[in-house]
Amino acid sequence: MQKIIITGGERLKGRVRISGSKNAALPIMAATLLTNGVTTLSNIPRLKDVTTMARVLRTLGAKVEFKEGRLKIDTTNVDRFLAPYNLVKTMRASFLVFGPLLAKLGRARVSLPGGCAIGSRPVDLHLRGFEELGAEVSMGGGYTQVTPVRSKTPEASASLVARTSNGVKRDGLLGAEIYLDFPSVGATENLMMAATLAKGKTTIENAAKEPEIVDLANFLNKMGAKIKGAGRDTIRIEGVKELKGTDYSIIPDRIEAGTYIIASAITRGDIILEGAKINHLESLVTKLHEAGIEIEDENGAIKVKAGRIKAVNVKTMPYPGFPTDMQAQFMALMSITPGISIITETIFENRFMHVSELLRMGADIKIEGSSAVVKGVKSLSEAPVMATDLRASAALILAGLIAKGKTEISRIYHLDRGYERIVEKLSNLGAKIERIKQ
Repeated sequence: MQKIIITGGERLKGRVRISGSKNAALPIMAATLLTNGVTTLSNIPRLKDVTTMARVLRTLGAKVEFKEGRLKIDTTNVDRFLAPYNLVKTMRASFLVFGPLLAKLGRARVSLPGGCAIGSRPVDLHLRGFEELGAEVSMGGGYTQVTPVRSKTPEASASLVARTSNGVKRDGLLGAEIYLDFPSVGATENLMMAATLAKGKTTIENAAKEPEIVDLANFLNKMGAKIKGAGRDTIRIEGVKELKGTDYSIIPDRIEAGTYIIASAITRGDIILEGAKINHLESLVTKLHEAGIEIEDENGAIKVKAGRIKAVNVKTMPYPGFPTDMQAQFMALMSITPGISIITETIFENRFMHVSELLRMGADIKIEGSSAVVKGVKSLSEAPVMATDLRASAALILAGLIAKGKTEISRIYHLDRGYERIVEKLSNLGAKIERIKQ
């Protein structure tokens, strides 16, 4: 076991390079299963989740290797359709192999997913979408299995025939009109990947609009898919017969960028972020401007400088709204900002687990239903705290940066899932932070 020790009070200054996006890399890695060739991905972050996804792909028959800062994936011999429990339980994104396997091999058997314990994240939207594409879903023994519906009598398959582009009854996935009850990122990605090889045209209404959705669509299109509308409410996919391997560079991680922006603000620092895209952070930037923090796009880099900060309210929403993945970090900032802020969580019902740990450091926070009322205090103080999930881990580090004394953070394995070399990067900015074995 390891822990992080932070001696607070240092003003962060300097430049930091933002790594590739974890949430873009994982679905793109899964999407390579749609091909029969070699794909090379650059700007891939070296994270535990990326390593886990690589293990999942190898289990399915792919060859995966990191070489000179790139990830090379050869899916020529992928012939297995089972994603086992021991891998999927550790990372929810493993479920994203479902769509590609179903489209490519005609069947998939995947364990129900795990990941951070931040609330219920059901996969029913994924499965209902697969059914609309003409698949048959069954569950048992902790696994979900999906296979395309085979041709039946004309009466039994009438609704299926109605969804084909030319009215001809066929085996395999068939283009469909799909409406998502919630703009789920994972469901949008899984269904978009499955539809690339489906016969006919597919429309996904109320689709997720995150930059990671756009990046996945751009990657699929570079492999030969025909996808339009990614980043908007409606995505249209025209199925193709095959996709080919390609070279592709992953977008920068907007959540990592947002975390370092708040690190600059909370320490009254002066940081320049290299490689980040400010247009991916519009809702966060708007709220931070409202709070009195200067954020500018400077020749492709983001410059952050904090002035006099004031309390503001935030409400998490699907993109382009305020990201739920930045809620914990923003709360850490508001905990030492004069005034009262109300932070409302609308995406996950169990994403205030970091509150109890911030209270141990002297924060004044009260939970009222789906909202947290944060009354800014003059300072936080040292305390042993425990990380409960990935973004909570980042929030506790931010709090430790400005707390008096030494803050000890345990259960830091969550950090390795989403932040590349965070201790090294913060140290280079002037933080007194170290990672030690317990």
